[in-house]
Amino acid sequence: MSPTLAAAAATGDLVSGATALVRSLVAEGVQTLFGYPGGAIMPVYDALYDVRDSLRHILVRHEQGAVHAAQGYARVSGRVGVCIATSGPGATNLVTGIADAQIDSTPLVCITGQVSSRVLGTDAFQETDVVNVTAPITKWNCQITRACDISEAVAKAFYIARTGRPGPVLIDFTKDAQIELTRFVHQPCVKVRSYVPRAIPSRAALAEAAALIDGASRPYLIAGQGVTLSGGEAALIAFAEKTGVPVATTLLGLSSFPTRHPLSVGMVGMHGKYGANVKTNTCDVLIAVGMRFDDRVTGDLNRYARQARVIHVELDASEIGKNVKPAVALHGDARETLEHLAHLVSPRSHDAWLAEFRACDAIEDEKVVRDELSPASGGLRMGEVVHRIAEATAGEAIVVSDVGQHQMAAARYSNFARKVSSVTSGGLGTMGFGLPAALGAKVAAPDRTVIAFIGDGGFQMTLQELGTIRQTGAAVKIVILNNSFLGMVRQWQELFFERRYSHTEMNNPDFVQIAAAYGIAGLKVAGREALSGAISAMLAHPGAFLLDVTVERESNVFPMVPSAASVSDVLLEA
Repeated sequence: MSPTLAAAAATGDLVSGATALVRSLVAEGVQTLFGYPGGAIMPVYDALYDVRDSLRHILVRHEQGAVHAAQGYARVSGRVGVCIATSGPGATNLVTGIADAQIDSTPLVCITGQVSSRVLGTDAFQETDVVNVTAPITKWNCQITRACDISEAVAKAFYIARTGRPGPVLIDFTKDAQIELTRFVHQPCVKVRSYVPRAIPSRAALAEAAALIDGASRPYLIAGQGVTLSGGEAALIAFAEKTGVPVATTLLGLSSFPTRHPLSVGMVGMHGKYGANVKTNTCDVLIAVGMRFDDRVTGDLNRYARQARVIHVELDASEIGKNVKPAVALHGDARETLEHLAHLVSPRSHDAWLAEFRACDAIEDEKVVRDELSPASGGLRMGEVVHRIAEATAGEAIVVSDVGQHQMAAARYSNFARKVSSVTSGGLGTMGFGLPAALGAKVAAPDRTVIAFIGDGGFQMTLQELGTIRQTGAAVKIVILNNSFLGMVRQWQELFFERRYSHTEMNNPDFVQIAAAYGIAGLKVAGREALSGAISAMLAHPGAFLLDVTVERESNVFPMVPSAASVSDVLLEA
């Protein structure tokens, strides 16, 4: 915060509500926001003009792009992402991203314009009751109709968004409140009555959990995004190395534990590793850290880890016991809890138990991985493209993915050597997430390589954000894994609907030409012999680059746990 604005916040300058909003954002440490102007938010945009040297606004091409870019920014930076839109359609275009952020625990502050308070409820032009629309998908929301309330609301919004289990909040700001004058005094929010964002497990629960871990012969740890959100990656590694426990991750937990660590056993879930899934049903103690036992991880709950004593480390009390009843509940922050546990447990090794995972890996390698990474014939496979790029970047890149087959290939075959290197849409499964989220990730980490793996279907949902990438100069590397199908839906149609490919084949445009129209370099790769050179050209190019890779049209992602099946019922082939 500049000395001038700090003085204004302390002395109470008389300013418009719009200026109070902008100054409050600066006071909260906001450096970047993503948005799209319109009539009901125009006073705020006028106020943004006065702080354009200290507060960067990125003009997206669609409000959905704004919220997804804010998500990517938040996930990589660890800060609260901020997006802004006008009333009515502008506000409702944020809804998908808000819902995505809520289920994936992404801290956002979303600001929407609203019609003047005197016409609220009259169906005025571009009026939508966005507060009630977003009530089920935000941690907190409010409507501001008086300028004097804005600073307090902003401070509260940021506090709620970033503390406890992070999530999205929304402030709806009527146009007359933006214009009205108020004395600006900003005070950070440090508590909200009845909201307790921090929890510490009891000593008794920690001791009970440590005793279970020490007594286990087949302990198993599954790390979720809570590890990353708490900054607990180092604590997780230290705990695993002391106890010798094998570590798997959920989809959103990827990069919380290094892919090639000797204790890493891969990803769990519908398209996770064979061993990581089946060994869930043979472990004797299951330590779940910062994950919520969603259906894509557990399959049939009635057949999930029934033999195991479950230790659940989770900050959100509502998730404890919701799907899986734990033997020991550790209600607390993942990093702090792992650090406490590490002091209590005894040094162990579990080589024979770990060898069982490696035996499963050998089966998977023979039946799945070998053909995916080094096919004897046919066209390029998604897995080999992802693997080649992972090798070329030495596992140092931030991998952003959209939703579909390519997402699972990116999760399975990337090498995550650094923390905070995986960004994807998990719980909501939002197609169109990838491109704007990659933009946000690159803005947050301009010195890191950002690779966006996107399917041809998802790319066409938000490809207009190529314009934002061009205007910002963000050097995002875009890899379209192009099979001319809605690939994941087609896979289900093949396996479960007798190959009745109903409305999943796509007649695609030339994506390289589209990128060229936006001033973005690109190459089309149709054969294996051209792949390595194209990857090198993409990574060497100083700016944004689009690689359109033609892959096998009817290739499937395996292993696969069918919907509602047990995690032991893993398909390794069709």
